[in-house]
Amino acid sequence: MQKLRKILTTVALSICSFALTNGQEDYTKYVDPTIGNVSQFLVPTYPTFSLPNQMVRMFPIKTDYIDDQIIAWPFQVEKHRTAGILKMKVSLGEITAESWKTKMNIDHDLEVVRPWYYSTYLIEDHISVSFAPAKKCAMYKIDFPSTVKMKNILISGTEAMIGEAVGGNTFSMTEQYTYKTKGSSPETRTMLVFCYGEFTDLKGAPLTDIQIRESKGRMSITISGNEAKTAIIKYAVSYISMDQAKKNFKTEVANANFENTVANGKKAWEKVINQIEVTGGTEAQKRSFYTALYRTYERMVDINEDGQYYSGYDGKVHQSNRPFFVDDWIWDTYLAKHPLSSILNPKMQSDVLNSYVQMYEQSGWMPTFPQTLGNHLCMNSYHSSALFIDAYRKNISGFDVKKAYEGVKKNLTQATMIPWRQGIPKVAIDDFYHTHGYFPALRPGEEETEPLVDGFEKRQPVAVTLGMSYDAWTLAELAKELKEENDYQKFSGMAKNYSKLWHPELRLFMPRDDKGEWIKINPKLDGGKGFREYYDENNGWTYAWNVQHDIDGLINLLGGKKLAEERLDQLFREPLDTKKNLFYVDGSNSTGLVGQFSMGNEPSFHIPYLYNYFGAPWKTQKRIRFLLDVWFKDNIFGIPGDEDGGGMSAFVVFSAMGFYPVTPGLPIYTIGSPVFEKITINLADKKQFTVIAKEASKENKYIQKAFFNGREIDSPFFTHQQLMAGGTLELVLGKLPNTEWGKNAVPLAKL
Repeated sequence: MQKLRKILTTVALSICSFALTNGQEDYTKYVDPTIGNVSQFLVPTYPTFSLPNQMVRMFPIKTDYIDDQIIAWPFQVEKHRTAGILKMKVSLGEITAESWKTKMNIDHDLEVVRPWYYSTYLIEDHISVSFAPAKKCAMYKIDFPSTVKMKNILISGTEAMIGEAVGGNTFSMTEQYTYKTKGSSPETRTMLVFCYGEFTDLKGAPLTDIQIRESKGRMSITISGNEAKTAIIKYAVSYISMDQAKKNFKTEVANANFENTVANGKKAWEKVINQIEVTGGTEAQKRSFYTALYRTYERMVDINEDGQYYSGYDGKVHQSNRPFFVDDWIWDTYLAKHPLSSILNPKMQSDVLNSYVQMYEQSGWMPTFPQTLGNHLCMNSYHSSALFIDAYRKNISGFDVKKAYEGVKKNLTQATMIPWRQGIPKVAIDDFYHTHGYFPALRPGEEETEPLVDGFEKRQPVAVTLGMSYDAWTLAELAKELKEENDYQKFSGMAKNYSKLWHPELRLFMPRDDKGEWIKINPKLDGGKGFREYYDENNGWTYAWNVQHDIDGLINLLGGKKLAEERLDQLFREPLDTKKNLFYVDGSNSTGLVGQFSMGNEPSFHIPYLYNYFGAPWKTQKRIRFLLDVWFKDNIFGIPGDEDGGGMSAFVVFSAMGFYPVTPGLPIYTIGSPVFEKITINLADKKQFTVIAKEASKENKYIQKAFFNGREIDSPFFTHQQLMAGGTLELVLGKLPNTEWGKNAVPLAKL
């Protein structure tokens, strides 16, 4: 026990203190990567250890958070949510076949989990394993006991993995990273991953008395001797070559020690986390807020290595002095994650968009889910279109906007709209859409006639029609900015296609067949898994509001602002019409339910803010604070749905600060109800934007008055230009709603 206390003390000291030299509070202390590690149904968050937006990532491989056994620790997580490659175990004694299979037992309470540092204790073997990330490199620190003479590090990969001792304490590994795309003609993509490293002691001296053995897909390192040993594994990863891995190693970790790597990692996280300062709120609210902010820096990741990068979009190495960002899921992140980046780091957002343009030039299609190995065909629509008009109108430059326009237009006019088939040339069903303005649905039991349609993902015709209407609007608006008048007129008309599926009696968007006839379904429950035969991951009640680009048009369909407000009230109160366990047989994505509203899925994010457009801002204030309080807790269950690498977390960051970007492409924010008394965003040009909400609390959430830079305002809207110029938004909050404030605000489209 005394030895265990010593190890834990060493671990605690190695994390660094939460104090900054300039006297500012260090908000990194509120970041807890375990928040949301247990999901309601589908995918949890992972306790990811990396530097902000950097290539090398790690999280322990386990069946789930609850499991008290670790399968392995990867040297690299090459794609979000995957278990990683080059998997490491540790063991004691003679290496046997069982050694490679045995799981390692832990005690959750003995783990230390920070974004820049990880440590766990193997409770039965008395081995401590720690990890510290750099950019293209990382270090493991393994503290072995003295009880057993043979102390082993076991690294395994695929059968294609080649591991070898380069000399003395130096090693290299080459792994083949492969995955197969979906579709009627799936494509197998392969890339080599190179790893170079050294085994040293705590002081950086080469480990002696070690033996390195290689076999097919495996490499083992055995340390001999009866005394306790600390082994440091320094390594670098490259997607280019082994020589580049060696250069990465020399640049980052050759002369570094473990403690300095931890300290440097913490400084990197301090820089981004402390960019937003808050006062007030509860400890739990700060933990939820700053952990959400951390999640928004998990992706995208920069894979440029010392002036060059490997591109999975043409299989070549390119020279470039700019970052090349990959690993993004646009369907999830265009709503809030990218708009947040445009505020916090417009330079990085410029590099992100430049990366997208490079991918288009290299592959021929503007990607939607860009992975390291190319565009991942996933979800529906082409929402990368939103990134360019949103950035352009926020004065973010540094990318070829005309080339971006060319790529977005090609996606919307030449590619298929079939879900999970992005970047495949259009087929007959797409021509139907371009002619008739909607994606046709099949009747229940009708056999699919288009072979390109995925057997699980289905057509998703309502979701596709609404999504492509929005994408057409983004293209039209970019055409307007670039003075492409003919395209502006054409795609503005296409942006109205959503209305083709509006059912006036049901007051929902409903499916129609290829003859134009309505298909009678239950919009709450029909459509199979994820309701994908008609919608996507959500039912018709969620998609009833997916017209962010034309809220005035939606208001007209609903019969005016008052009726729209009443219909939105109904959304939050409408019953499931079945038992919850039966609903979730198909509706497992629709988590975090409040009536028919699903907090746990991205298409819902903007919905509570629509009250601001309907003349009832106090209801936005009520709903947002309720949703944050109920569904976003500071514990392992604290995320109501799939977080999706920053998508949902960005909603939390915005909403907790008290404003939200409802329509990416319009540089305008709408006001909610901040959970903190003061929020200060330190902008990139040393200006500050501050939100003041004195005495904000669970009770005090309703806006009585509002002031922007001291001038009273009666509108729940302000512009991106106002935010980036710096200044102060002051909200006077009270316990009871002021139903008149913002009631007659100018509609968004007229600002």
